[in-house]
Amino acid sequence: MSGAADRLHRHWRRGRLVPAVYDFGAEHEPIARLGGRLLWGADMRPLYDSFAEAGRLPPGAVVLDVPCGGGVAFRGVPRGADLRYVAADLSRLMLGRARAEARRRGLDAAFAGVSVDRLPFADGSFDRCLTYNGLHCLPDPAGAVTEMARVLRPGGVLRGSALVTGAGRRQDLLIALLRSRGDFGRPGSLADLRGWLDDAGLEPADVTATGALACFSAVKPG
Repeated sequence: MSGAADRLHRHWRRGRLVPAVYDFGAEHEPIARLGGRLLWGADMRPLYDSFAEAGRLPPGAVVLDVPCGGGVAFRGVPRGADLRYVAADLSRLMLGRARAEARRRGLDAAFAGVSVDRLPFADGSFDRCLTYNGLHCLPDPAGAVTEMARVLRPGGVLRGSALVTGAGRRQDLLIALLRSRGDFGRPGSLADLRGWLDDAGLEPADVTATGALACFSAVKPG
């Protein structure tokens, strides 16, 4: 791992303020909608619709949620659902919040302190991989998408979201500021995101953007 990548990993592993502020906003949809519109020019409804869709899983499905943050995607999983759910994140703070959220929602999940770009799971381990609002924080988002595709089973689905460049001057300036602070890694454009999915051997079913927020769903060919 390069020095810059290692610094970024340490930043998110040890950070407290930015993860906590993000998680608070994500858990409170009205705040997220306001912040998304003001900061990113984005309508956040497709993101919350995606959470709901991510929870529509067949019985016995095996799910990886990485980075899970404080467990915002848990809201899409019906209470008592018959599935195996693994929530992973570099941040100890986020894992603690995610554990509390899982208990509150009655979700029986396993937790792992790992990074999305170095997953300690065998090839083809998961039916569904969720990765919400994390790719733009990574030093190598393309490699992370490839890694998530690796652990998906044939026919498995990768679903998530990311902030992308090219939505407007104001949004790009904010992304540049967050990169300079060490909060963001190497965000790409909407075209880059489509390229990462293609290069990982996935078949995009849907890639859409509202402002600087892109939501996507892609399938690993069976």
